[in-house]
Amino acid sequence: MVKADPAVPNLHEIELTVPGAVVARVPSHCRWLLPLLLLLACRAPREAAVSATAPEGFGQVRGWNILSRSLEDARVVVARARHYGINHLQLSHHLVHDLRQIRDDERRARVNTLITEAKAAGIADVLVWDHALYSLSHYPDEFRTGPNRTIDLDNPAFWEWFKRDYREMLDLVPGATGLVLTFIETGARAERQHSLRWKTPAEKLAAVVNAVADVVVGERKLQMYARSFAYTRDEYELTLGALRRIERPEVRLMMKETPHDFFLTHPVDPWVGTIARPTIIEFDTGNEFSGQTAIATTWPEVMLDRWGKLQKRPHVIGYVARTDRYGDTRIVGRPQEILLYALAHKTSQPDVTVDAIYRDFVTERYGAAAVSRLVPAFQAAHDIVTSSLYTFGTSTANHSALAYDPYNSNWARHVSGKWLEPPVVNLGHGIDRQLHYFRDVIESLAPARVKKPEGPLRKEAPWVLAQGWVTAEERMTEAVLADVVKEKRFGVQRATEALAQIARAGDTLSSSDRIELDALFRRTLLTARLHAAVAAAYFGYRVWARGGEHRTASVETTVRDALGEIEIVARAIEDEPGHVPEGQWKWRADAGRARGYVKKIQAGWPEYGATPFPMPAPSPSAAAMSAPGQEPVGSPENP
Repeated sequence: MVKADPAVPNLHEIELTVPGAVVARVPSHCRWLLPLLLLLACRAPREAAVSATAPEGFGQVRGWNILSRSLEDARVVVARARHYGINHLQLSHHLVHDLRQIRDDERRARVNTLITEAKAAGIADVLVWDHALYSLSHYPDEFRTGPNRTIDLDNPAFWEWFKRDYREMLDLVPGATGLVLTFIETGARAERQHSLRWKTPAEKLAAVVNAVADVVVGERKLQMYARSFAYTRDEYELTLGALRRIERPEVRLMMKETPHDFFLTHPVDPWVGTIARPTIIEFDTGNEFSGQTAIATTWPEVMLDRWGKLQKRPHVIGYVARTDRYGDTRIVGRPQEILLYALAHKTSQPDVTVDAIYRDFVTERYGAAAVSRLVPAFQAAHDIVTSSLYTFGTSTANHSALAYDPYNSNWARHVSGKWLEPPVVNLGHGIDRQLHYFRDVIESLAPARVKKPEGPLRKEAPWVLAQGWVTAEERMTEAVLADVVKEKRFGVQRATEALAQIARAGDTLSSSDRIELDALFRRTLLTARLHAAVAAAYFGYRVWARGGEHRTASVETTVRDALGEIEIVARAIEDEPGHVPEGQWKWRADAGRARGYVKKIQAGWPEYGATPFPMPAPSPSAAAMSAPGQEPVGSPENP
């Protein structure tokens, strides 16, 4: 049965039923999920039950996750947690990514200190992260007797050693109240180990989860969350197969807000609620792929939309939000804290509006007089980032760092169209039309080598090749280039307007707030300008490199102007005063990355015919204006 959702124009639901019950409702663009949901319904009807309102126990978990090893920043986060009613804290990544890291004295001391301080601040549950299996080198040779020295999972002695290892590690973090276990895509992938008893990959993965649960839940009576993760649809089916085989009912689930990874253009995770276990949703308010904390990422509407949909799913009992992306990139105490504010208020007030979130956060943080200026600036962030770090609805950055080429994941692994049916994006940004993610976006933007039958799409989205949606040929044209330039200029314009709003806020802000906001939105504008210049130069060069009719005066002018703009913006980024929050993304390093495009284009990019792009010699006046110790704009020697 197909039903319209009145809240979302042109979105319909397909209702899956079995005798006597509605099993699931999914958006029509996710109809490819129906066979999987039907299988779930047949095997365990309760797992597919759907409720129209928030499930029983919703709001039970209100969590944050600290990734950075910085104790100073972590303490700011912990101190702020009480304000939001946070009762669940996870310590992960640079604190403890694999539980075995707790054997390191420095890590252990830092983690145990945070556990103690978090509990003293009123956070009842503090959990540590883990990934199992670890690399093969972690396990004694006596157990690696399978083919190619894999682990023999049928050896009872291995599991005795495995559980003893966990007991010893848990002894080192006595204050932890639980464990978050990622069991997919780990060091020594369980599905690749040897077993005659467990014949399928899902059975092997479940065996690991069950063994960990025997210790964590069975013996220690601690909480345990099995964390799902997958890159492709096939991998997600494997994950679900393993989750269905978890034996202990106490084991809970943690699932991401989106399938695969945290991209602004991804839909919500369609699998949330299909397994009958208490589930929390993992949100990336640290914006790993969309600007981290170096630029404006103030989009509570994204949090309200996603959490509003997911909190209605069955078995969902709460959320956990990442508060940083390493280093000193915490969002607590900064403008980006509005994302945490949105999640907390959507949990306690499901009908809260985005206008209320903007107004109330700005009033609470900066004062009522700043609302009329700051809200428009904050609201511009989504437009700016999705037209700068993204191109035509697909990411063209590498964990927020500038990366158009070579970075094949942008053209295969990270494409949102993998999770949409039909795979289309309704693009605004001055383009204002619907684009097919593969026939239009990837076919045009991706280099020919990425679209080959043996390329990354073969694993990531094989149906794209089967449908013939892409061809192993260069498809970048002058018309597509014009749209790329148009979208990037849209981002620059929105960033310019946002910075102007910050300036108009003027005397309504304290000196420290004015300095912080001005720097944040100035970096945001510089980022938009750099992407606009690099995209024009890179995609323009690909058109020009095709030769013949493609070498128009307009294309040459676009590339030449962009190359000059890259150097101007790169210097501005390097000269930008003040401290920039730095974690995985080193914002200033984008200047050097951009110059790498200049060098390749002027020298002749090998993958695009190796023909140098002609640049006029710099005039004496241009040379005189160059910064000391740097080559003039346009110099082939400029790194």
